[in-house]
Amino acid sequence: MTEMTTTSDGDNEPQVSTRKTTRRGGGDPATRGRTTIADGVVEKIAGMAARDVVGVHAMGGGLSRTLGAVRDRVPGGSKSVTRGVKAEVGEVQTALDLEIVVDYGVSIADVARAVRENVIAGVERMTGLEVVEVNIAVSDVKLPEEEEEEPEPRIQ
Repeated sequence: MTEMTTTSDGDNEPQVSTRKTTRRGGGDPATRGRTTIADGVVEKIAGMAARDVVGVHAMGGGLSRTLGAVRDRVPGGSKSVTRGVKAEVGEVQTALDLEIVVDYGVSIADVARAVRENVIAGVERMTGLEVVEVNIAVSDVKLPEEEEEEPEPRIQ
């Protein structure tokens, strides 16, 4: 920042003197330092955004859903919102792979489009990263007469 002052000497000629003032910290606070976002953070955001779409029954493939159901039943365990989501995060961009199960009767193309839009909007809004691609693999269709895939409790 430069500050200018005008003074007058005896012959009414203004003289301009400049002096440089410095700001503490060296500039805009938003540019001081780096922010890194872990893959798991982006995976959680994407998982939550994908689950919000009507027509998405579950996330992940058969084995991961089965293991997740067992993990969910363990006391103190929590639902894994990252199940079925894989993120690759760079400094300014991210790419996502999602594996979903859709409800029977819905348009898979419409569900995939809605998931892609919701995930991109959520991740970009919350992280500031550019989402370059969202790959969606539909691994199963949930039929109305199918029971939930939770293992039966073992009695000992």
